[in-house]
Amino acid sequence: MATVGLVLGGGGITGASYHLGTLLALEMATGWHPSQADVIVGTSCGAFTAAMLRGGQLSIDAFLDEAHSRDEVARRLRSRVYRRSVRPKGVVRWVRRGILPGLTRPDLRLVAGSPALYTTDGIVDWVEERLGPLADGWPEEPTVICAFDLAQRRRAPFGTDAAPSASLKHAVAASVAVPMVFEPVEIGGRWYADGGIASGTSADLVLGSSTQLDLVIVVAPMAASESREGARFYEDAFDRAGRAALAQELERVRAEWPGTDIVVFRPDERVLAVTRPNPLSTKAAVPAFLRTLRSLKDELARPDTWQVLHRHLVRTNV
Repeated sequence: MATVGLVLGGGGITGASYHLGTLLALEMATGWHPSQADVIVGTSCGAFTAAMLRGGQLSIDAFLDEAHSRDEVARRLRSRVYRRSVRPKGVVRWVRRGILPGLTRPDLRLVAGSPALYTTDGIVDWVEERLGPLADGWPEEPTVICAFDLAQRRRAPFGTDAAPSASLKHAVAASVAVPMVFEPVEIGGRWYADGGIASGTSADLVLGSSTQLDLVIVVAPMAASESREGARFYEDAFDRAGRAALAQELERVRAEWPGTDIVVFRPDERVLAVTRPNPLSTKAAVPAFLRTLRSLKDELARPDTWQVLHRHLVRTNV
């Protein structure tokens, strides 16, 4: 069987729906289960998906609980994800770690460490409930969860020697802490925020594998190839940044592993119509999942995609 790296990029709640639809479609088409990936790199919502995969909990139930309607799904997701902060705090931290350093190089890091209305406590509880003891430890299989170190102003790849040790639940919480929405997460006396501040994918981290991988699969909700009709200005800005970062990361992978095949899944216009303009919308979760399944039916039928996946993932009887 081929060795596979799986990169799960950021993209909010609708990004998690895109992950779920893409990975379930991939499993149905090939028989390969994404939990078997030799290396998994997860950022933001991709960190949550990575944790569910390593804990054997990637399923519709893991995301939807016992909900039986779209409205109920939205309510349950909101109660899970958006847990109110008692009192937003951390203005001094924001000024020191975000605003002042950001004045010399204005970008998304300017909002890093900002006070927010919500905490990630609900996400920590969700990971604990689903994964049990694993939530307090770390998967045995190579797994990288990317957050952003506010003090160092660089990505923190938990699960590698380049970041301090952390429990899986707290690493996931840090990785999903979108600035201005969620409070930063403290781990070992340091503050961390959404890994997407540094990169929406961090695909080059698969190079930390002890051996060269045969195939790298990237699921990139925030690196769409084309603009959707009627898109708001910030949608294009995020996608351009996501595409540029991913292109640079994949260049590094190709330079070091020229024999490695790479397949990238990105949302098409059908998916973008419901996942944008608000990737954090709980109401868009189910429509995003359903449209992803339809989109992947077409994507997997493309010869250039299917031939690579079939060669590496489909078992054949000899």
